[in-house]
Amino acid sequence: MTIYLFFFPATINLVFFSLISFFSLKSFIQRFLQWTELLDPTNLVVSVEKIEKSRQLLLTNEDASIRDLEDPRIKEAWKRSLSTVHPDSSKLIPVPFRPAALLPFTAPMIFFSMLSVKSLKSVILPQISFYTYTTAFNIVNGNASYNRHLYESLLLGTGVIASSSFFGLFPRLLQLRLNNALLKRALPIIFLTHISAVNVVAVRSLEPIRGIEVMDKEGHVMGYSRKAGTKAVRDTASSRVVLYGTSAFIPEVFSHYFVRTQFFRQHPWSLWTFKLACTVLVMGLMVPVSFSIFPQIERIQCSELEKEIQSATEDTELFYHRGV
Repeated sequence: MTIYLFFFPATINLVFFSLISFFSLKSFIQRFLQWTELLDPTNLVVSVEKIEKSRQLLLTNEDASIRDLEDPRIKEAWKRSLSTVHPDSSKLIPVPFRPAALLPFTAPMIFFSMLSVKSLKSVILPQISFYTYTTAFNIVNGNASYNRHLYESLLLGTGVIASSSFFGLFPRLLQLRLNNALLKRALPIIFLTHISAVNVVAVRSLEPIRGIEVMDKEGHVMGYSRKAGTKAVRDTASSRVVLYGTSAFIPEVFSHYFVRTQFFRQHPWSLWTFKLACTVLVMGLMVPVSFSIFPQIERIQCSELEKEIQSATEDTELFYHRGV
């Protein structure tokens, strides 16, 4: 089934200016609390009609651009807009790839990917499913301010999925040959963490090549910067290391001690339930944590950018959309 993106006739400057105040100027704790609202599962089932009404309210309300959160209608409108609409293109994000969908989709995949296996066949599907989803998620939620054709995303995504899945299966091959219990547990976590970071770098590799929009605090585009694109991809990849590394490591540690308890000896089947619950709980915490490490709208000193951008503005710092 084809998923069509609905285009909203939004004013990009309004969205960008509000995103600056919403993400860039807040501390980690404030961003974390904000992400807990944007990751509300109800944002996955909100209707297109309600999103349209929210966008129209923001575009027609004079106070919306200065974050009049005392008005509950404005607050709810911004919550719906930021959690369902891409800030660069003003297009509706497909439901499976909205930020709130990351946890319910990837937590079971990580759980099955980390299970001890006796044959390689049993992990092929979880690995391919995980890297297919995360690759699509990274494409959809990356920076969309530069010129990119659909066929480029498809070809790049297909290559990244194939290579990520192949290297993701590599530690499983080693597991079948290794006798060291510590290495058997550690290798899948190490590979998952590194491949997830490389996945972001590879699938968003056009951003450092073509450059992404950098804007002043009023939302005026000053140019396209490859250096800003490089920093955006690097920071997002670092956040994925924190997310998937922690989400895979902590359940393994807890499971290591759980199998030594009397309860496990009496109920061996409980390990799967315990490990799945642990994975969901840890990842449920780490998703907003990883999204909050870096602001979604990041600052960059003008002196760090290309000379043509420096000559186009007198501001000492500019802003760009990092992506999720």
